[in-house]
Amino acid sequence: MNEEFNVGERLKQIRVQFGISQRQLAEAAGVPHGQISMIETNKSSPSVASLRKILGGLGVTMSEFFEPDSANPGQYFFTPSELRDLTSLLYQSNDRALEKITIKQVGDAKLHGLQVLHECYEPGADTGETMIEHEANEGGIVVTGEIEITVGTETKILKAGDAYLFNSREPHRFRNISDRPAVMISACTPPYL
Repeated sequence: MNEEFNVGERLKQIRVQFGISQRQLAEAAGVPHGQISMIETNKSSPSVASLRKILGGLGVTMSEFFEPDSANPGQYFFTPSELRDLTSLLYQSNDRALEKITIKQVGDAKLHGLQVLHECYEPGADTGETMIEHEANEGGIVVTGEIEITVGTETKILKAGDAYLFNSREPHRFRNISDRPAVMISACTPPYL
């Protein structure tokens, strides 16, 4: 890319594509309304953390923002380095989760209407006391280690080979209370992010 990337122009392009106002984006991202305007008019350059937060309000990853044409819809196979890291998008306000959890996505989830994830929870990892809820269904299989999953009022520790499947509108939480990493392969439809 020879010319400098125009962050403000790109943000406005995506916001307009989603059909939302600056105020709606600010509310979704939890930032002041004026901040969106200042960035879009290039009067302010956002920090990486601020940009991540704003993009979180749109459900857009940093890679999608900076490399909009990088997704190859004809790509069928992916190496570990080609998986999209969603960790910072999911846990941008939870420093402990950022240190202990890695969530990577296979390909373009929105294009296929299916989000396939490789998840790793280090010992002590916790998605947080505030339970997660979103419009989708999700399921997965524990590959190694064990993970405590709470869905609604039910909690169970799953070990390698165990699986789960639930409506994501039910409040849920994932915790690794063991002394070794837990790895899972999961799917979510429609895509959460």
